[in-house]
Amino acid sequence: MIPAKLRSNLQTARIIWRQFVVVAKPYWTSEVKWKAYGLLGALLLLLLAVNGLNIVINHVAGEFMTALSSKDQPVFYKMLSIYFGVFVVGTPIVVFYSWVGDKLGLHWRTWLTEHITAKYLDNKNYYRLNNDNEIDNPDERIAQDVRDFTAGALSLFLNILSSVITFFSFMYILWSISHQMVGVVFAYAIAGTIATVWMGRRLVGLKFDQLKKEANFRYNLIHVRNNVESIAFHQGEAHESKRIGARFAEAVQNYNALIGWQRNVGFLTTGYNYMIVLIPSLMIAPLYFAGKVPFGVQTQADMAFGQILGALSLVITSFESITGLVAQVKRLGSFQEALERNAEDTSSDLVHSSETGSELKLQGVTVKTPGRKQTLVEKLSLDASDAKRLLITGPSGTGKTSLLRTIAGLWNNGSGTVVRPPLSSMAFLPQRPYMVLGSLREQLSYPRFESDIDDQKLLDVLKQVNLADLPERVGGLDVEMHWPDVLSLGEQQRLAFARLLLSKADFAILDEATSALDIANEERLYKLLAERGMNYVSVGHRPSLIQHHETMLDLKVDGSWTKHSSESVRATQTEAISFHPHPTAQVNIQPNI
Repeated sequence: MIPAKLRSNLQTARIIWRQFVVVAKPYWTSEVKWKAYGLLGALLLLLLAVNGLNIVINHVAGEFMTALSSKDQPVFYKMLSIYFGVFVVGTPIVVFYSWVGDKLGLHWRTWLTEHITAKYLDNKNYYRLNNDNEIDNPDERIAQDVRDFTAGALSLFLNILSSVITFFSFMYILWSISHQMVGVVFAYAIAGTIATVWMGRRLVGLKFDQLKKEANFRYNLIHVRNNVESIAFHQGEAHESKRIGARFAEAVQNYNALIGWQRNVGFLTTGYNYMIVLIPSLMIAPLYFAGKVPFGVQTQADMAFGQILGALSLVITSFESITGLVAQVKRLGSFQEALERNAEDTSSDLVHSSETGSELKLQGVTVKTPGRKQTLVEKLSLDASDAKRLLITGPSGTGKTSLLRTIAGLWNNGSGTVVRPPLSSMAFLPQRPYMVLGSLREQLSYPRFESDIDDQKLLDVLKQVNLADLPERVGGLDVEMHWPDVLSLGEQQRLAFARLLLSKADFAILDEATSALDIANEERLYKLLAERGMNYVSVGHRPSLIQHHETMLDLKVDGSWTKHSSESVRATQTEAISFHPHPTAQVNIQPNI
């Protein structure tokens, strides 16, 4: 019966191997596989050439030292000339071996980065992973872990292959010198490997944690950089300093434990490497003193013993890089598996979406929080006429924005069916608009890549949203700025409406999209949408929004809801105001929106 600890270790090894295959296999079976295999083939030929040169050097070194000890000048100079020839031939081979290896590593990294990035951005994975507590810092995993994985995996593969070639190349040489040395080299390598693995097993977990803690520390610094104005207004320097310090302290504490274990392993590996120099001498010296072997055999034995031991001791000499690679495999493997989990689910316990025509309909839609622990909206049904120009109201926390996310396909927690226009014909305007990195022209054309929109058309739409002076103020349409710092929130909201008017969207989802605007600008923007004949769903609390919508949906805290026409609400509101003409009385009779 397998001991529980060994069974656990074997299970962990299987998981790591499965994750390695998940990360590595797609590149070698992709559309670029022939270029990858071509580079790998060239690398293997160069590796064989390098090992061939090492065998020649081993033979020449023995003859060279024997000629030197016996003062045989002709043989000495002959070996010296062969040495020189090997160096001339070997230099470009070794240089090209490193260069081709770097090219293959770069090609692999480029493909894998693009592959993972595409999956990350596909099917709103980047959005859904935001709620996955198991996946931290996906940006670090794509930018850094992919780079380290491809370099580490390729290096380890070449080391393994080189070790196999070296082992068989030099085993014959060592066997011809001393059978006993072959037994010693095997025993020494096995003992050292077992001791290193036993002592260094803790390093894998520590390196995995170090990658995570370093990423968290960098993220905190980036968070401060992205929110400098808010922090400055709140005078939150002390709080941010405390949080950054805490993240850094976690990284330092883990790193301190890591270098402690590296020190312990270092005692073993350093002593192990020192003994490699002594063992061949201890075994060959008695034979030389007895006159049974020439002096040069000592040099040959040293080289052959070192090469074979190095091949057999791959785990020992590469233990640091292996533990780092395992940590990267775990991070990338879990990331890839999370991306796969977020692929479209066909289970019944989800909100299902279908795209058809230009209308929006909801059929028995129940919206739940991530994890499905709380019901926000229960069994909501709306026909196409209800959702043509719909205003969603209700107290905070009733799921208004969550319902918009469900309509947009960002959430599927719950049940029911959403029939909506194609996402390509829908636009989403949040309370704080997304400002892209780029010029004013790119802000207006986002998310399209069109850069040839007529300048006059851009200026006209800016005039429509009361931003006619913006191009002149910032220096033109093609000036790049950090727009959240340049524009107020109200200007950002108007710019988002300009982007909407330039888009090809037929349906808009507006989440508090005019909250920073005055009533006049709000009315102007909604009239522009009406003139264009656009349908939209809005979330808002202002009574002024009622006039721009045909239907109101009022969400309750218990998940229930009521639906009524905006016209009836306006009539009720007017009657209430007439009955309580005093301005202060109007505050108490406003409908709950």
